[in-house]
Amino acid sequence: MYDYLNITDEWQRAVLGGAVGTLIAIGILFLIFVMFALYVYHSLAWMKIANKMKFKKSWLAWIPIAGGAMKLKLGKFSWAWIFLILIPIFGWIALIVLITISTWRIFEKLHYSGWLALFFPLMFVPGIAWIGGIAYLVIIGVVAWGKR
Repeated sequence: MYDYLNITDEWQRAVLGGAVGTLIAIGILFLIFVMFALYVYHSLAWMKIANKMKFKKSWLAWIPIAGGAMKLKLGKFSWAWIFLILIPIFGWIALIVLITISTWRIFEKLHYSGWLALFFPLMFVPGIAWIGGIAYLVIIGVVAWGKR
């Protein structure tokens, strides 16, 4: 007798492959959404910090490399140091140090502890980067919208 309910292995693989592909696509879309939300939050926070410091071009916070130059300028460094990003490894390390010092100066000027700036370089330490990243986002939010 012919069995109509017999499901072949090819059919099972096709359904499972489609389900896995769908889950991967949903995961990628979720990750894109989260990254976009973090970008918007970070840009709004730094724009607010720049406005607090009476920086005329606070909209630079929305442009990735220009936002780094803005942080250097707010911390009393030349914006031209941003070009260290073009030198792999050593230039990147030097730029992280300069932006950390700049952030320290910005926080102190806004009457927050400069030590809070040390959470920025923690974002580049493997294993604890997510802790440093979350702490950094919370701190810039407090500095941007806090009452001091």
